[in-house]
Amino acid sequence: MYKTEAGSPGILPRMGIYDGEHLHGMHMVHDGPREAPPLVLIHGSGASGSSWGPVVPALAGRYHVIRVDLPGHGQSPPAPSYDVPEQAARLAAALDELGLRPVTVAGHSSGGYIATALAEQRPDLVGSLALISSGPSPDALLPQPVLLRVLIAPPLGPLLWRVRSDAMLRRGVTAVCNRPVDVPDDLVAEARAIGYRTFRTVLRQNGAYIAERSVPARLTALDVPVLVIFGAADRRWDPSSAHHYDTVPNARVEQLPDVGHLPMLEAPEATGELLLGFAATGR
Repeated sequence: MYKTEAGSPGILPRMGIYDGEHLHGMHMVHDGPREAPPLVLIHGSGASGSSWGPVVPALAGRYHVIRVDLPGHGQSPPAPSYDVPEQAARLAAALDELGLRPVTVAGHSSGGYIATALAEQRPDLVGSLALISSGPSPDALLPQPVLLRVLIAPPLGPLLWRVRSDAMLRRGVTAVCNRPVDVPDDLVAEARAIGYRTFRTVLRQNGAYIAERSVPARLTALDVPVLVIFGAADRRWDPSSAHHYDTVPNARVEQLPDVGHLPMLEAPEATGELLLGFAATGR
């Protein structure tokens, strides 16, 4: 359990880490003082809120951090639909129930699409928006590592999915990284719980969302500060596609050298510093 000393300058007394609850079909974990400004973290496809673990201690010293397990991921049950706008609406209802606004929302990879849809639906709720490794459009997608292609494509995919070992799951995570990383045990365990059909459906719905309209085009229509963080060696999305976001008003693009698709695991300190600065200033 991470703690800060009561009475430390500028830091409110903290609640314990792993203080979780279920709201509107989503498991949510709270870290940091409830009285602090809210910072919502949304994971990508096939992951869970645990993927944010390495950056949470730094963020929770100043913010009320809410890690979301999207439906069918982590400790959240499956949902009838994984349509991106529907998931955003479900998250908005949960944040309304918590009485949180305005919030800074950070989404990793396809979690950035949920975050964007949330800002589209509820500009009153989202004060600022951070996207980490979120591909702007389908044409920016790179050829995927062989292991991932085999795991998700029939006919072998459904069979291999049932017999995935911890080692195979860890290789699946590190396949999109450019730096050596220690994959958290809880992330591996929660990845194992994701169903094959759920994962395939999530990927399809995410693709449909950015095919209908690119993320930069969606953000351009919004009046919200945006931070885009991309690994300069991303292995899932073409790193140069980060500059597609240069056209977005109020957007700042940051590229992390030698970092792949998972900046939270590969460069947690740099990622945390960028998020802290952005959440404090909206720039």
